[in-house]
Amino acid sequence: MLKLAFLLIGPASFRAHWAAISVLGAYLILLAVILAANVVPAFADIAAALLGLAFAAYGAGALAAALAARRRGAGGFAWLLPAASVLMGLLLLLAPFQSDLALGWLLAILFLTDAIGRLVPALVGKFRGWRLHVAIGAAEILLAAMLILDWPLPRSLDIPFCVGAFIGLGGWLLLRLGFMLRDLEEEAAILMLPIFAGRGWYEHAPILADGDTPPERSEAPLRVRVWTPRGCAADTGRMPIVDRYFGAVNPDGSISTGHSSLELAPDVYISHYPVEERTRSRDHFLHALSAGQENDAPGIFQPSYAVEVASWVEADQEVRFHSYNARRLRAFWVGYRQDSLYNVVNRNCSTVIAGALDAALEGVLATPHPWRRLAGLLLNPDLWLAGLMRVRAESATWTPGFLLDYAVPLARLVDRPDLSWAQRFGWFLSRFRRTLGDAADAAAVADSAPEVVRAAE
Repeated sequence: MLKLAFLLIGPASFRAHWAAISVLGAYLILLAVILAANVVPAFADIAAALLGLAFAAYGAGALAAALAARRRGAGGFAWLLPAASVLMGLLLLLAPFQSDLALGWLLAILFLTDAIGRLVPALVGKFRGWRLHVAIGAAEILLAAMLILDWPLPRSLDIPFCVGAFIGLGGWLLLRLGFMLRDLEEEAAILMLPIFAGRGWYEHAPILADGDTPPERSEAPLRVRVWTPRGCAADTGRMPIVDRYFGAVNPDGSISTGHSSLELAPDVYISHYPVEERTRSRDHFLHALSAGQENDAPGIFQPSYAVEVASWVEADQEVRFHSYNARRLRAFWVGYRQDSLYNVVNRNCSTVIAGALDAALEGVLATPHPWRRLAGLLLNPDLWLAGLMRVRAESATWTPGFLLDYAVPLARLVDRPDLSWAQRFGWFLSRFRRTLGDAADAAAVADSAPEVVRAAE
Protein backbone atom coordinates (compact mmCIF):
# COMPACT_ATOMS: atom_id res chain seq x y z
CA MET A 1 0.00 0.00 0.00
CA LEU A 2 2.81 2.41 0.85
CA LYS A 3 4.56 1.82 -2.48
CA LEU A 4 1.37 2.51 -4.41
CA ALA A 5 0.70 5.69 -2.41
CA PHE A 6 4.20 7.05 -3.13
CA LEU A 7 3.83 6.09 -6.79
CA LEU A 8 0.58 8.06 -7.16
CA ILE A 9 1.90 11.14 -5.32
CA GLY A 10 5.20 10.94 -7.16
CA PRO A 11 8.85 11.48 -6.19
CA ALA A 12 8.85 15.22 -6.95
CA SER A 13 6.48 15.90 -4.05
CA PHE A 14 8.57 13.90 -1.58
CA ARG A 15 12.16 14.46 -2.75
CA ALA A 16 12.70 17.36 -0.34
CA HIS A 17 11.30 15.24 2.51
CA TRP A 18 13.57 12.23 2.07
CA ALA A 19 15.22 12.68 5.48
CA ALA A 20 11.85 12.87 7.27
CA ILE A 21 10.73 9.67 5.52
CA SER A 22 13.85 7.80 6.64
CA VAL A 23 13.64 9.13 10.20
CA LEU A 24 9.98 8.08 10.37
CA GLY A 25 10.98 4.61 9.19
CA ALA A 26 13.69 4.41 11.84
CA TYR A 27 11.22 5.40 14.57
CA LEU A 28 8.78 2.76 13.38
CA ILE A 29 11.49 0.09 13.51
CA LEU A 30 12.36 1.16 17.07
CA LEU A 31 8.68 1.04 18.01
CA ALA A 32 8.43 -2.41 16.45
CA VAL A 33 11.30 -3.70 18.59
CA ILE A 34 9.69 -2.28 21.74
CA LEU A 35 6.35 -3.85 20.86
CA ALA A 36 7.78 -7.24 19.87
CA ALA A 37 9.78 -7.43 23.10
CA ASN A 38 6.67 -6.36 25.06
CA VAL A 39 8.82 -3.98 27.10
CA VAL A 40 5.74 -1.93 27.95
CA PRO A 41 2.66 -4.21 27.79
CA ALA A 42 0.29 -1.25 27.65
CA PHE A 43 1.96 -0.04 24.44
CA ALA A 44 1.43 -3.42 22.82
CA ASP A 45 -2.25 -3.45 23.80
CA ILE A 46 -2.81 0.06 22.46
CA ALA A 47 -0.92 -0.64 19.24
CA ALA A 48 -2.85 -3.89 18.71
CA ALA A 49 -6.16 -2.10 19.23
CA LEU A 50 -5.27 0.73 16.86
CA LEU A 51 -3.95 -1.67 14.23
CA GLY A 52 -7.02 -3.85 14.60
CA LEU A 53 -9.29 -0.84 14.20
CA ALA A 54 -7.37 0.21 11.08
CA PHE A 55 -7.56 -3.28 9.54
CA ALA A 56 -11.25 -3.60 10.31
CA ALA A 57 -12.17 -0.12 9.04
CA TYR A 58 -10.08 -0.30 5.88
CA GLY A 59 -11.18 -3.86 5.19
CA ALA A 60 -14.85 -2.95 5.63
CA GLY A 61 -14.57 -0.04 3.21
CA ALA A 62 -12.63 -2.09 0.66
CA LEU A 63 -15.10 -4.95 1.10
CA ALA A 64 -18.02 -2.64 0.31
CA ALA A 65 -16.22 -1.38 -2.80
CA ALA A 66 -15.28 -4.90 -3.91
CA LEU A 67 -18.78 -6.28 -3.40
CA ALA A 68 -20.27 -3.33 -5.27
CA ALA A 69 -17.90 -3.95 -8.18
CA ARG A 70 -18.71 -7.67 -8.05
CA ARG A 71 -22.43 -6.91 -8.33
CA ARG A 72 -21.66 -5.04 -11.57
CA GLY A 73 -19.65 -8.02 -12.78
CA ALA A 74 -16.28 -6.27 -12.36
CA GLY A 75 -15.22 -7.35 -8.89
CA GLY A 76 -14.78 -11.11 -9.08
CA PHE A 77 -13.43 -12.49 -5.83
CA ALA A 78 -11.57 -9.33 -4.81
CA TRP A 79 -13.78 -9.33 -1.71
CA LEU A 80 -11.79 -12.24 -0.23
CA LEU A 81 -8.74 -10.16 0.66
CA PRO A 82 -10.72 -7.30 2.30
CA ALA A 83 -12.74 -9.92 4.17
CA ALA A 84 -9.48 -11.36 5.51
CA SER A 85 -8.46 -7.82 6.52
CA VAL A 86 -11.71 -7.40 8.45
CA LEU A 87 -11.15 -10.76 10.15
CA MET A 88 -7.60 -9.80 11.10
CA GLY A 89 -8.83 -6.48 12.50
CA LEU A 90 -11.52 -8.16 14.58
CA LEU A 91 -9.01 -10.66 15.93
CA LEU A 92 -6.74 -7.84 17.08
CA LEU A 93 -9.62 -5.85 18.57
CA LEU A 94 -11.03 -8.84 20.42
CA ALA A 95 -7.64 -10.15 21.57
CA PRO A 96 -8.18 -9.13 25.23
CA PHE A 97 -11.45 -11.10 25.29
CA GLN A 98 -10.17 -14.31 23.65
CA SER A 99 -8.06 -17.16 24.90
CA ASP A 100 -4.46 -17.07 23.75
CA LEU A 101 -4.84 -20.57 22.27
CA ALA A 102 -7.87 -19.72 20.09
CA LEU A 103 -6.30 -16.47 18.94
CA GLY A 104 -3.03 -18.22 18.12
CA TRP A 105 -4.80 -20.80 15.98
CA LEU A 106 -6.82 -18.19 14.08
CA LEU A 107 -3.72 -16.10 13.35
CA ALA A 108 -1.83 -19.24 12.34
CA ILE A 109 -4.56 -20.11 9.81
CA LEU A 110 -4.29 -16.64 8.27
CA PHE A 111 -0.50 -16.89 8.00
CA LEU A 112 -0.70 -20.37 6.49
CA THR A 113 -3.28 -19.21 3.93
CA ASP A 114 -1.06 -16.34 2.81
CA ALA A 115 1.98 -18.62 2.76
CA ILE A 116 0.25 -21.06 0.41
CA GLY A 117 -0.77 -18.15 -1.82
CA ARG A 118 2.92 -17.23 -2.11
CA LEU A 119 4.56 -20.63 -2.24
CA VAL A 120 2.44 -22.32 -4.90
CA PRO A 121 2.82 -19.62 -7.62
CA ALA A 122 6.53 -19.17 -6.82
CA LEU A 123 7.37 -22.88 -6.95
CA VAL A 124 5.30 -23.44 -10.10
CA GLY A 125 6.24 -20.26 -11.96
CA LYS A 126 9.93 -20.01 -10.98
CA PHE A 127 9.81 -16.34 -12.03
CA ARG A 128 12.58 -13.85 -11.32
CA GLY A 129 12.82 -13.35 -7.57
CA TRP A 130 10.79 -16.48 -6.77
CA ARG A 131 13.21 -17.51 -4.04
CA LEU A 132 12.35 -14.38 -2.06
CA HIS A 133 8.66 -15.27 -2.15
CA VAL A 134 9.49 -18.82 -1.08
CA ALA A 135 11.49 -17.43 1.83
CA ILE A 136 8.60 -15.17 2.87
CA GLY A 137 6.16 -18.07 2.63
CA ALA A 138 8.50 -20.28 4.69
CA ALA A 139 8.80 -17.54 7.31
CA GLU A 140 5.01 -17.34 7.52
CA ILE A 141 4.81 -21.10 8.01
CA LEU A 142 7.40 -20.91 10.80
CA LEU A 143 5.45 -18.06 12.40
CA ALA A 144 2.25 -20.11 12.20
CA ALA A 145 4.05 -23.05 13.81
CA MET A 146 5.29 -20.77 16.58
CA LEU A 147 1.72 -19.60 17.24
CA ILE A 148 0.40 -23.15 17.39
CA LEU A 149 3.22 -24.79 19.36
CA ASP A 150 3.67 -21.97 21.90
CA TRP A 151 7.43 -22.07 21.26
CA PRO A 152 9.89 -20.36 21.41
CA LEU A 153 7.68 -17.48 22.57
CA PRO A 154 4.80 -17.89 25.01
CA ARG A 155 1.34 -17.24 23.59
CA SER A 156 1.04 -14.10 25.68
CA LEU A 157 3.67 -12.53 23.38
CA ASP A 158 2.09 -13.63 20.10
CA ILE A 159 0.08 -10.46 19.48
CA PRO A 160 2.89 -8.04 20.46
CA PHE A 161 5.32 -9.94 18.22
CA CYS A 162 2.98 -9.99 15.20
CA VAL A 163 2.08 -6.30 15.60
CA GLY A 164 5.74 -5.39 15.97
CA ALA A 165 6.68 -7.39 12.87
CA PHE A 166 3.99 -5.65 10.80
CA ILE A 167 5.04 -2.17 11.93
CA GLY A 168 8.72 -3.02 11.53
CA LEU A 169 8.28 -4.07 7.89
CA GLY A 170 6.58 -0.77 7.15
CA GLY A 171 9.37 1.11 8.90
CA TRP A 172 12.05 -0.76 6.93
CA LEU A 173 10.32 0.16 3.68
CA LEU A 174 10.17 3.85 4.63
CA LEU A 175 13.79 3.87 5.79
CA ARG A 176 14.97 2.48 2.45
CA LEU A 177 12.59 4.63 0.42
CA GLY A 178 13.84 7.88 1.96
CA PHE A 179 17.45 7.23 0.94
CA MET A 180 16.38 6.02 -2.49
CA LEU A 181 14.41 9.21 -3.12
CA ARG A 182 17.45 11.23 -2.12
CA ASP A 183 19.53 9.53 -4.81
CA LEU A 184 16.83 9.33 -7.50
CA GLU A 185 17.59 11.61 -10.45
CA GLU A 186 14.89 14.11 -11.29
CA GLU A 187 14.28 12.78 -14.78
CA ALA A 188 13.93 9.15 -13.60
CA ALA A 189 10.65 7.51 -12.71
CA ILE A 190 10.05 6.26 -9.18
CA LEU A 191 9.36 2.87 -10.79
CA MET A 192 13.10 2.55 -11.40
CA LEU A 193 13.81 2.25 -7.67
CA PRO A 194 14.89 -1.22 -6.45
CA ILE A 195 11.75 -1.63 -4.34
CA PHE A 196 9.74 -1.79 -7.59
CA ALA A 197 12.26 -3.83 -9.57
CA GLY A 198 11.75 -7.35 -8.20
CA ARG A 199 9.97 -8.87 -11.20
CA GLY A 200 11.59 -6.76 -13.92
CA TRP A 201 8.25 -5.31 -15.01
CA TYR A 202 9.48 -1.70 -14.93
CA GLU A 203 12.66 -2.00 -16.97
CA HIS A 204 11.03 0.38 -19.47
CA ALA A 205 9.98 2.97 -16.89
CA PRO A 206 10.18 6.39 -18.55
CA ILE A 207 13.15 8.77 -18.26
CA LEU A 208 12.10 12.30 -19.20
CA ALA A 209 15.30 14.17 -19.98
CA ASP A 210 13.72 17.57 -20.58
CA GLY A 211 11.47 17.64 -17.55
CA ASP A 212 7.91 16.60 -16.90
CA THR A 213 4.57 18.37 -17.03
CA PRO A 214 1.95 17.87 -14.31
CA PRO A 215 -0.82 15.49 -15.42
CA GLU A 216 -4.22 17.06 -15.87
CA ARG A 217 -7.72 15.67 -16.12
CA SER A 218 -8.53 14.89 -19.74
CA GLU A 219 -11.84 14.35 -21.46
CA ALA A 220 -10.18 11.75 -23.69
CA PRO A 221 -10.22 8.60 -21.56
CA LEU A 222 -7.43 6.12 -21.04
CA ARG A 223 -9.21 2.79 -21.59
CA VAL A 224 -8.23 -0.48 -19.97
CA ARG A 225 -10.13 -3.35 -21.59
CA VAL A 226 -10.27 -6.84 -20.14
CA TRP A 227 -11.41 -10.13 -21.62
CA THR A 228 -11.95 -12.19 -18.45
CA PRO A 229 -11.35 -15.96 -18.81
CA ARG A 230 -14.97 -16.73 -18.00
CA GLY A 231 -16.24 -13.92 -20.21
CA CYS A 232 -14.47 -15.09 -23.36
CA ALA A 233 -14.65 -18.87 -22.86
CA ALA A 234 -17.34 -20.79 -24.73
CA ASP A 235 -20.01 -22.39 -22.53
CA THR A 236 -17.56 -23.03 -19.73
CA GLY A 237 -18.42 -24.78 -16.49
CA ARG A 238 -17.95 -22.74 -13.33
CA MET A 239 -14.71 -22.97 -11.34
CA PRO A 240 -14.96 -20.17 -8.77
CA ILE A 241 -11.80 -18.07 -8.31
CA VAL A 242 -9.88 -20.14 -10.90
CA ASP A 243 -12.04 -19.03 -13.84
CA ARG A 244 -11.95 -15.48 -12.59
CA TYR A 245 -8.22 -15.02 -12.18
CA PHE A 246 -6.40 -17.80 -14.02
CA GLY A 247 -8.30 -19.72 -16.68
CA ALA A 248 -11.65 -21.16 -17.74
CA VAL A 249 -12.04 -24.57 -19.38
CA ASN A 250 -13.76 -24.70 -22.76
CA PRO A 251 -15.97 -27.66 -23.73
CA ASP A 252 -13.12 -29.13 -25.81
CA GLY A 253 -10.83 -29.19 -22.75
CA SER A 254 -8.66 -26.24 -23.78
CA ILE A 255 -8.12 -23.41 -21.31
CA SER A 256 -8.98 -19.78 -21.96
CA THR A 257 -6.79 -17.39 -19.95
CA GLY A 258 -8.40 -14.13 -21.12
CA HIS A 259 -6.67 -11.02 -22.40
CA SER A 260 -6.23 -7.31 -21.64
CA SER A 261 -5.32 -4.16 -23.56
CA LEU A 262 -4.90 -0.42 -23.06
CA GLU A 263 -5.82 2.37 -25.44
CA LEU A 264 -5.21 6.10 -25.53
CA ALA A 265 -6.61 7.44 -28.77
CA PRO A 266 -5.46 8.22 -31.33
CA ASP A 267 -1.90 6.84 -31.24
CA VAL A 268 -1.47 4.38 -28.36
CA TYR A 269 -2.84 0.86 -28.38
CA ILE A 270 -1.05 -1.69 -26.20
CA SER A 271 -1.95 -5.34 -26.66
CA HIS A 272 0.74 -8.02 -26.39
CA TYR A 273 -0.08 -11.41 -27.81
CA PRO A 274 1.88 -14.56 -28.82
CA VAL A 275 2.33 -15.04 -32.55
CA GLU A 276 1.08 -18.61 -32.22
CA GLU A 277 -1.33 -19.18 -29.38
CA ARG A 278 -0.61 -22.43 -27.63
CA THR A 279 -3.54 -24.69 -26.88
CA ARG A 280 -3.49 -25.24 -23.14
CA SER A 281 -5.12 -28.42 -21.88
CA ARG A 282 -5.86 -29.27 -18.28
CA ASP A 283 -2.98 -31.77 -18.24
CA HIS A 284 -0.41 -29.18 -19.38
CA PHE A 285 -1.82 -26.16 -17.58
CA LEU A 286 0.68 -26.18 -14.70
CA HIS A 287 3.60 -26.58 -17.11
CA ALA A 288 2.30 -23.58 -19.06
CA LEU A 289 2.48 -21.48 -15.89
CA SER A 290 6.27 -21.66 -15.70
CA ALA A 291 8.21 -18.47 -16.34
CA GLY A 292 11.15 -20.46 -17.71
CA GLN A 293 12.63 -19.99 -21.15
CA GLU A 294 10.78 -23.06 -22.39
CA ASN A 295 7.62 -20.94 -22.32
CA ASP A 296 9.15 -17.94 -24.12
CA ALA A 297 7.55 -17.33 -27.50
CA PRO A 298 7.63 -14.73 -30.27
CA GLY A 299 5.01 -12.07 -29.67
CA ILE A 300 3.11 -9.49 -31.65
CA PHE A 301 1.50 -6.17 -30.77
CA GLN A 302 -2.04 -5.89 -32.04
CA PRO A 303 -2.62 -2.67 -34.01
CA SER A 304 -6.08 -1.71 -32.71
CA TYR A 305 -9.09 -2.79 -30.71
CA ALA A 306 -11.14 -3.10 -33.89
CA VAL A 307 -8.68 -5.66 -35.27
CA GLU A 308 -8.88 -7.69 -32.08
CA VAL A 309 -12.67 -7.66 -32.03
CA ALA A 310 -12.80 -8.69 -35.69
CA SER A 311 -10.58 -11.71 -35.04
CA TRP A 312 -12.04 -12.69 -31.66
CA VAL A 313 -14.75 -11.13 -29.45
CA GLU A 314 -15.34 -7.82 -27.70
CA ALA A 315 -13.90 -7.28 -24.25
CA ASP A 316 -16.44 -7.94 -21.52
CA GLN A 317 -15.07 -5.28 -19.13
CA GLU A 318 -13.69 -1.77 -19.50
CA VAL A 319 -12.31 0.76 -17.02
CA ARG A 320 -11.74 4.40 -18.00
CA PHE A 321 -9.24 6.86 -16.51
CA HIS A 322 -9.43 10.61 -17.06
CA SER A 323 -6.41 11.58 -14.92
CA TYR A 324 -3.10 10.32 -16.30
CA ASN A 325 0.22 11.40 -17.75
CA ALA A 326 0.09 10.70 -21.49
CA ARG A 327 3.77 11.55 -22.00
CA ARG A 328 4.93 9.00 -19.45
CA LEU A 329 2.65 6.39 -20.98
CA ARG A 330 4.04 6.98 -24.47
CA ALA A 331 7.63 6.87 -23.17
CA PHE A 332 6.96 3.53 -21.49
CA TRP A 333 5.39 2.12 -24.66
CA VAL A 334 8.27 3.25 -26.87
CA GLY A 335 10.68 1.28 -24.68
CA TYR A 336 8.55 -1.84 -24.20
CA ARG A 337 7.70 -2.43 -27.84
CA GLN A 338 11.38 -2.72 -28.80
CA ASP A 339 11.18 -6.36 -27.69
CA SER A 340 8.18 -8.50 -28.63
CA LEU A 341 9.18 -11.57 -26.56
CA TYR A 342 6.13 -13.11 -24.88
CA ASN A 343 6.08 -15.22 -21.71
CA VAL A 344 2.77 -16.30 -20.22
CA VAL A 345 3.96 -15.63 -16.64
CA ASN A 346 6.44 -12.78 -16.67
CA ARG A 347 5.86 -10.88 -19.91
CA ASN A 348 2.24 -11.32 -20.87
CA CYS A 349 -0.68 -9.16 -21.97
CA SER A 350 -1.52 -8.10 -18.41
CA THR A 351 2.00 -7.43 -17.09
CA VAL A 352 2.54 -4.83 -19.80
CA ILE A 353 -0.83 -3.17 -19.14
CA ALA A 354 -0.17 -3.02 -15.40
CA GLY A 355 3.28 -1.52 -16.07
CA ALA A 356 1.90 0.99 -18.57
CA LEU A 357 -0.88 1.98 -16.19
CA ASP A 358 1.56 2.53 -13.33
CA ALA A 359 3.80 4.61 -15.60
CA ALA A 360 0.84 6.75 -16.71
CA LEU A 361 -0.35 7.30 -13.13
CA GLU A 362 2.99 8.19 -11.53
CA GLY A 363 2.66 11.57 -9.85
CA VAL A 364 -0.97 11.98 -10.88
CA LEU A 365 -1.79 13.01 -7.28
CA ALA A 366 1.24 15.32 -6.89
CA THR A 367 0.70 18.10 -4.38
CA PRO A 368 2.61 20.78 -2.41
CA HIS A 369 1.30 19.04 0.74
CA PRO A 370 2.42 15.43 0.25
CA TRP A 371 2.02 14.35 3.88
CA ARG A 372 -1.61 15.40 3.93
CA ARG A 373 -2.23 13.58 0.65
CA LEU A 374 -0.39 10.49 1.93
CA ALA A 375 -2.53 10.40 5.07
CA GLY A 376 -5.67 10.72 2.97
CA LEU A 377 -4.62 7.86 0.72
CA LEU A 378 -3.74 5.59 3.63
CA LEU A 379 -7.22 6.21 5.04
CA ASN A 380 -8.83 5.35 1.70
CA PRO A 381 -10.07 1.75 1.40
CA ASP A 382 -9.54 1.85 -2.37
CA LEU A 383 -5.79 2.19 -1.85
CA TRP A 384 -5.81 -0.94 0.28
CA LEU A 385 -7.89 -2.84 -2.24
CA ALA A 386 -5.61 -1.85 -5.14
CA GLY A 387 -2.53 -2.49 -3.00
CA LEU A 388 -3.72 -5.98 -2.12
CA MET A 389 -4.13 -6.74 -5.83
CA ARG A 390 -0.53 -5.62 -6.41
CA VAL A 391 0.71 -7.90 -3.63
CA ARG A 392 -1.13 -10.90 -5.10
CA ALA A 393 0.14 -10.14 -8.60
CA GLU A 394 3.75 -9.72 -7.45
CA SER A 395 3.63 -13.12 -5.73
CA ALA A 396 2.22 -14.81 -8.86
CA THR A 397 1.69 -12.71 -11.99
CA TRP A 398 -0.68 -10.17 -13.46
CA THR A 399 -3.70 -11.88 -15.02
CA PRO A 400 -6.71 -10.20 -16.66
CA GLY A 401 -8.73 -10.84 -13.50
CA PHE A 402 -6.13 -9.31 -11.16
CA LEU A 403 -5.67 -6.38 -13.54
CA LEU A 404 -9.40 -5.65 -13.60
CA ASP A 405 -9.68 -5.72 -9.82
CA TYR A 406 -6.64 -3.42 -9.64
CA ALA A 407 -7.91 -0.90 -12.19
CA VAL A 408 -11.39 -0.45 -10.69
CA PRO A 409 -10.33 0.98 -7.28
CA LEU A 410 -7.38 2.76 -8.91
CA ALA A 411 -9.75 4.71 -11.14
CA ARG A 412 -11.64 5.88 -8.07
CA LEU A 413 -8.40 6.98 -6.43
CA VAL A 414 -7.03 9.10 -9.26
CA ASP A 415 -10.22 10.55 -10.73
CA ARG A 416 -11.82 11.65 -7.46
CA PRO A 417 -8.94 12.31 -5.01
CA ASP A 418 -10.60 15.29 -3.31
CA LEU A 419 -13.89 13.59 -2.49
CA SER A 420 -15.00 14.65 1.00
CA TRP A 421 -15.35 12.04 3.71
CA ALA A 422 -19.10 12.64 3.89
CA GLN A 423 -19.41 12.01 0.14
CA ARG A 424 -17.10 9.01 0.31
CA PHE A 425 -19.04 7.49 3.20
CA GLY A 426 -22.33 8.10 1.41
CA TRP A 427 -20.96 6.47 -1.74
CA PHE A 428 -19.76 3.38 0.11
CA LEU A 429 -23.04 3.11 2.01
CA SER A 430 -25.12 3.30 -1.15
CA ARG A 431 -22.88 0.76 -2.90
CA PHE A 432 -23.06 -1.60 0.05
CA ARG A 433 -26.85 -1.40 0.19
CA ARG A 434 -27.03 -2.08 -3.54
CA THR A 435 -24.79 -5.10 -3.06
CA LEU A 436 -27.24 -6.49 -0.53
CA GLY A 437 -29.94 -6.22 -3.14
CA ASP A 438 -31.75 -3.06 -2.09
CA ALA A 439 -33.01 -2.04 -5.52
CA ALA A 440 -34.74 1.03 -4.08
CA ASP A 441 -31.37 2.66 -3.54
CA ALA A 442 -30.15 2.16 -7.12
CA ALA A 443 -30.93 5.76 -8.07
CA ALA A 444 -28.90 7.11 -5.13
CA VAL A 445 -25.50 6.01 -6.49
CA ALA A 446 -23.11 8.96 -6.55
CA ASP A 447 -21.28 9.81 -9.75
CA SER A 448 -17.99 9.41 -7.89
CA ALA A 449 -17.69 5.80 -9.03
CA PRO A 450 -15.16 5.08 -11.76
CA GLU A 451 -16.42 4.52 -15.26
CA VAL A 452 -16.65 0.74 -15.39
CA VAL A 453 -18.44 -0.22 -18.56
CA ARG A 454 -19.74 -3.57 -19.69
CA ALA A 455 -18.36 -3.71 -23.21
CA ALA A 456 -20.20 -6.90 -24.07
CA GLU A 457 -23.10 -8.68 -22.44
